[in-house]
Amino acid sequence: MYIIKSDKTFWNTNYSYPLFCLSNLIGIQISGQGVPTSKFTAENMKFRALWQIIFFLVFVGYMFIWVMLPTKTYKTSWTPKLNEKLNSTYFREQGTNLLLFSFPIMFIAALGCVYLHFQKKSSNSGSSKGKSHCVSIKRPAMARAPLGIVNGVELTFAAMFIALMIWSLANYLYVSFGALHMHTPGEKVWQAKFRSVSLRLGYIGNTCWAFLFFPVTRASSILPLVGLTSESSIKYHIWLGHLSNVLFAAHSIGFIIYWWAMTDQMYLMLQWSSTYLSNVAGVIAFVVSLVLWATSFDRIRRKFFEVFFYAHHLYIIYVFFYILHVGVAYFCMILPGIFLFLIDRYLRFLQSRRKARLFSARLLPNGSMELTFSKNPGLSYNPTSVLFVHVPSICKLQWHPFTVISNSNLEADKLSIAIKTEGSWTQKLYKQLSSSLDHLQFSTEGPYEPSSSHFLSRDSLVMICGGSGITPFISIIREIIFRSTQPEFNVPKILLVTAFKNPADLSMLDLLLPIYGNPIDISKVQLQIEAYITRENDQKSFENAHKLIQIKLFKPNPSDSPISSALGKNSWLLLGAIISSSFIMFLIFLGIVTRYHIYPVERRGQNYHYSFKILWDMFLVMACVFIGTSVIFLLQKRETSEEERQIQNVEMTSPTSSPASWLCATERELESLPHQSLVQCTKVHYGTRPDLKRILFDRKEPDVGVLVCGPKSMRHEVAKICASALAKNLHFESISFNW
Repeated sequence: MYIIKSDKTFWNTNYSYPLFCLSNLIGIQISGQGVPTSKFTAENMKFRALWQIIFFLVFVGYMFIWVMLPTKTYKTSWTPKLNEKLNSTYFREQGTNLLLFSFPIMFIAALGCVYLHFQKKSSNSGSSKGKSHCVSIKRPAMARAPLGIVNGVELTFAAMFIALMIWSLANYLYVSFGALHMHTPGEKVWQAKFRSVSLRLGYIGNTCWAFLFFPVTRASSILPLVGLTSESSIKYHIWLGHLSNVLFAAHSIGFIIYWWAMTDQMYLMLQWSSTYLSNVAGVIAFVVSLVLWATSFDRIRRKFFEVFFYAHHLYIIYVFFYILHVGVAYFCMILPGIFLFLIDRYLRFLQSRRKARLFSARLLPNGSMELTFSKNPGLSYNPTSVLFVHVPSICKLQWHPFTVISNSNLEADKLSIAIKTEGSWTQKLYKQLSSSLDHLQFSTEGPYEPSSSHFLSRDSLVMICGGSGITPFISIIREIIFRSTQPEFNVPKILLVTAFKNPADLSMLDLLLPIYGNPIDISKVQLQIEAYITRENDQKSFENAHKLIQIKLFKPNPSDSPISSALGKNSWLLLGAIISSSFIMFLIFLGIVTRYHIYPVERRGQNYHYSFKILWDMFLVMACVFIGTSVIFLLQKRETSEEERQIQNVEMTSPTSSPASWLCATERELESLPHQSLVQCTKVHYGTRPDLKRILFDRKEPDVGVLVCGPKSMRHEVAKICASALAKNLHFESISFNW
């Protein structure tokens, strides 16, 4: 998610990244940030390999349990033994599932935070030097609807997941058909089998839910372990959402047919049993899911974004009644994803309570904006990071993601984002920034960064973009500019191919260089820019429009503060502390409630309401997340408050000019560029489109990174070229607003 091309593209955005880079977990380095091997001692490499082996073994064991769950062996042999040893008076029927399904993922999440902390420290200590060899595993395998651009790794894991669904359903039915129970007098065998199929479809839908929330957990410690971010894996959330809705719809419709047409028991739909599952809770969850599902299709998201946005918040009601319907045992199977999502969501809430200090706005003639905020110098981020922005004066609820185009090394105390005005929300923002306002209130979440900048280790980079798709590449170019000043860094050759509709859009190139900070030396950067104007042949319209660029400064407000990480410099360690302390607290409180409140009632032979048990679970999860997150967040906030007060008192200096106004009729040699001007490395083509096949096949370097960001047709065309047998030196990566 990078820049809103339209207000209706939120939640469509993602990278076309591999589903799971398991090679990261078994010691094969497929990407890096240019860290030389000499930086790592043999002990460090062994230590890293040991951690990866632990993660890999725990995850394989976790998936093995899912494979065995529907089998007769698990039901008749394992379950009695496990229940005897694990379902104690402290956890009752939740004990087995807490150990087998909740603990492994929470263990990986907590220990992964420690691993990522040390990995980040080692990367920072040597990230500016050297070059590592990359193994490409992301060659596109297909580029067509409805899946979009998919590589071989994604297809493999998608096929494995579908195989797990088929295996689970087949085994569930095999076990249940072998011991059918007739629920009503006179019920026929085929009717009992129909009911069994409907029930088991719900079981495997619950398997989808076990993984549904991982891709939308932005500050996740699990996704980076496999080379993913929330933005790069949002499409997996969409896939799982559609699949689970299909399964739950079949489950619900199947029971409606069974109760209505077969057994005449429609009254059971409204039953809220005190000893078993609540049917009416399932009906409510199903109705809400239909609303969520209907508004999440691509056409609705594009044309009626606000309908989708507000309807999707019904997930809170959906989750509540869904958990009431499935009960405590099945809740423990999907608990890790929900638990980690709640921690992330509450951290985002705490971070968003702080108002961000807006320094300046650079308004371009094509309606684009560059907003520059104050930033804590200790906050660092990778290229192509994303910042979520909220402007209360425009809308009280909506948050929108935008590309961070600044570089945390070149601009230590500032953070900039780029915005294109093409929707109602962005048009209102542009209008307010253009007015006489001297202060505008912003709230932010993030920035959320990719797990690595592996593309920087290529011999050559070809970056192809259309319109506002240039924004993630601005951050990459600025990162390369910084790294070119570091010793022993091999600067890749850069070819930037941009396609704009109108000459005024060329002003987007004005954002390539920052307007603040120290003078920049780009003499070592081998940059070539090919800009294509597809709709006009006249250069004069741009020369006139370029004069309209405005830079507006804003006054600081005492309530504003610099943008900083939600958990400070040691964010991974603190996140690990939150995950582990919250989960341990939940287990302790759950054991106390069960042993001293629920168990005494059941020991007396009385019935403890089935729904009350799940209400206790939900309450304890939310309470422990609230307590654990709040305490650690407030402790780290005290440590950084003094530093932020010092930054808040720094006054903004007015920039002398827009540094990249180099496409005007009169060329201007920049002081920071002693050997060539930016004009000399830029060529503008009017009234034509780029010949992408010729451009890519002309690259003869052995290791060429091809990054594309723009319209779907452009991304699919580039993907097909890179998938060709003649393009073995091309390594494809898509950065997209809508996949």
